[in-house]
Amino acid sequence: MRIDAHQHFWQLARGDYGWLTAELAPIFRDFGPADLAPLLHAAKIDRSILVQAAPTEAETAFLLDIAARTPRVAGVVGWTDFDAEAAPARVTELARNRLLVGLRPMIQDIADPDWMLSPAVERALAAMQQVGLVFDALVKPVHLAPLLTLARRLPDLAMVIDHCAKPDIAGGGFEAWAEGLAPLAKLPNIRIKLSGLLTEAALGEPDSVQPYIAHVLTRFGPERVIFGSDWPVLLLAADYPGWVAMAEAALAHLPPAAQARVMGGNAAEIYLRQRGRL
Repeated sequence: MRIDAHQHFWQLARGDYGWLTAELAPIFRDFGPADLAPLLHAAKIDRSILVQAAPTEAETAFLLDIAARTPRVAGVVGWTDFDAEAAPARVTELARNRLLVGLRPMIQDIADPDWMLSPAVERALAAMQQVGLVFDALVKPVHLAPLLTLARRLPDLAMVIDHCAKPDIAGGGFEAWAEGLAPLAKLPNIRIKLSGLLTEAALGEPDSVQPYIAHVLTRFGPERVIFGSDWPVLLLAADYPGWVAMAEAALAHLPPAAQARVMGGNAAEIYLRQRGRL
């Protein structure tokens, strides 16, 4: 099974996408299953993981409703308020829907890099561990040190670093990023998504992402790297076929079984198997 482990749908009229403004013209419109289906078909991708784009449970319910009506959507990574006193109970309640495979606080937008280490957040993450939900870590390089502390505190919580931790490719931020990733790559509960890199690169310089892809594959190995598109955010930098082709070219030196793991097997294992979705 080939899986795009990171894509979004949204409807602007819902009104809870604070980051999505008219300045982002290529993606400032509604996107739904009918827009993605032909792209998946052309790329021979069977299923997708639908990821939250708004910090509300209302959006999570919206996505779960789409997933229930869209066979190609294998699961949803949603959102809940990790700071709330009732967060552990909410995690347990949300997890009753087997289409929910993970949760993602929007850490990149939180001012305090150590937010994830607070007792309230740790209680919510412990609840996720108990019910078998994946923690999608939407982080930047500044968050890698606290994420390492968190991963060591909760060694049985499955964690996926989104978008390779959003390195500053346009600004030449390779060294600091690679140094921050190195200890995380040694932990067995950490996976990383091969996604979101082109939008971190300077426009018109797609080849600048190649050293980052190669580093992630070397550090984590093909058994812990997960392909994702970040579509439609991807459209700010490239089209869907172009990113799929770039990812496949970067994997071409690997044995076919290893390529298959990155392009779907790893996503199925971490997101779907423990939720009974396989």
